[in-house]
Amino acid sequence: MGKGQRATQAFKSTEFVEQARDEDGLVIGGNPFKLAPTNSGSLLQDEGQATSKKTTPAPAEESKPQKVPSELEAVPSLILVTTYLSFLMLIVFAHLRDFFGKLFYPANYVQLRVQNGLAPMVSDFESLWTRRLYGRIRDCFNRPITGVAGGHVNLLDRVSTDFNKTFEFTGRVRNVLNLASYNYLGFAQSEGPCADKVEAALLEHGLTMGSTRAEAGRSLLLTETEDMVARFVGSEAALIVSMGYATNALNIPAMVGRGCLIISDELNHSSLVSGARLSGATIRVFKHNYTPDLEKVLRRSISQGQPRTHRPWKKILVVVEGLYSMEGEFCRLPEILELRRRYGFYLFVDEAHSIGALGPRGRGICDHFGVDPREVDVLMGTFTKSFGAAGGYIAGSKALIDYLRLHSHSAVYAEAMSVPVLAQVSSSMRMIMGEDREHALEGQQRLDQLAINTRYFARRLADMGFMTMGHPGSPVIPLLLFSPAKIPAFSRECLKRNIAVVVVSYPATPIITGRVRFCISASHTREDLDYALEQISEIGDLLLLKFHKNQVAAAAAAAASDDSKKIQ
Repeated sequence: MGKGQRATQAFKSTEFVEQARDEDGLVIGGNPFKLAPTNSGSLLQDEGQATSKKTTPAPAEESKPQKVPSELEAVPSLILVTTYLSFLMLIVFAHLRDFFGKLFYPANYVQLRVQNGLAPMVSDFESLWTRRLYGRIRDCFNRPITGVAGGHVNLLDRVSTDFNKTFEFTGRVRNVLNLASYNYLGFAQSEGPCADKVEAALLEHGLTMGSTRAEAGRSLLLTETEDMVARFVGSEAALIVSMGYATNALNIPAMVGRGCLIISDELNHSSLVSGARLSGATIRVFKHNYTPDLEKVLRRSISQGQPRTHRPWKKILVVVEGLYSMEGEFCRLPEILELRRRYGFYLFVDEAHSIGALGPRGRGICDHFGVDPREVDVLMGTFTKSFGAAGGYIAGSKALIDYLRLHSHSAVYAEAMSVPVLAQVSSSMRMIMGEDREHALEGQQRLDQLAINTRYFARRLADMGFMTMGHPGSPVIPLLLFSPAKIPAFSRECLKRNIAVVVVSYPATPIITGRVRFCISASHTREDLDYALEQISEIGDLLLLKFHKNQVAAAAAAAASDDSKKIQ
């Protein structure tokens, strides 16, 4: 089969439509196809074959992509200095409280001392951050809910009388606007076509197979859903795993091992880090989303080979995310694919947050950039976000998926995905693909609504003068708070106004970039977003968070001046 025939088959199998790019970078025209190099089936080769086929790197081109300036470069130095000083003061006072507490209240520190000749499970130094910093703002996290986590959610009210050590429920239920859930397309609901199909599947197939898929857990529903996932993402085959975290942690070790190299983005998710460490492969890290540094690591690694022996690497696997949920940024997939063609490594893309939420057809980061998904060796995604379900998938060549069915612990030892979850995945995906005849247009309407909501919300925040992160079109919009005191204050002020948000700080983010993440959904109405923006604006004025307010005012004045000149 010639290259032209392969490209034609890829076009038909993935049902690409010509799309161009709008002002926010979304593809709405143009031919998205490029001929793909070898598929991921070669990930399964014997170590000797893989070593013999490794090629030497081509010389780097003169022109390299310029590094995009960081938002932090526009932050006043005073804010950065005060943020560092605030954390320093918190840590100093935490150590002082522990020092005097051990002198005057020794009974409160018994669990942190040696008892009966046994060392404590957690030392006082290791638990300092949890006890003295996180514990003081624990009311901002793990808030219990009841009911469906849709555009609005019912929050169980609770109070603490011992500085957040314990909580008591008040018995009051509060309905709040939900800007904290990854329910991007609004499929997390208890009624509607998906819920009806879940109920029907439960009555027909029961609750679960009660076995691993390698024994008696492989059902017709599971096989059909895997075929649908493969068609949806544009790959030859797919493997469904019942847990999203395990999709990365248990499948990466089956692909690479000792003598292999994993090159990982420095901000990759914990599941990717766990999978890389479990594999036993050598791990190297490149600067977040910066392809020149990735190329630098590639050239150095290929030229030097394995440590001590300097033998060629058996395999090189580059691991990135499609959408980085803490930053709201897309990976630079076209630039990474160009490096892949040049250096011949394997590419693993985690689409946990991008699948179903990006692209004109919701097919993820490949759909967003308009590239052929078969150029990516391994596509990973989860069903916990856009599909309103649980679990995840690995998609790639048929040879790779067949290999994982026999060698991945997620397929051999883990329980097969339950029937209700499979039915939810299948029904929601069919709606997105337009294959549900009764609701053929609803999936596309949800995709369009999500794109409109995200761009509207991000623009309004920027117009108000807030400092936000991420790329246009991202359903996750981080807003920088910086100061550790403003992190719980923002969360509590939002809760007073019946808005649920997620605030994030160190160690989940760098120490100076504490933030709040707004997760936008297609289930949010324009009235919901306008109410949230109005309240966030008030909180921003209260906490002095509008760092770009003067710049926005100057831009508005300049625009008004230009308009007046045109009128004259």
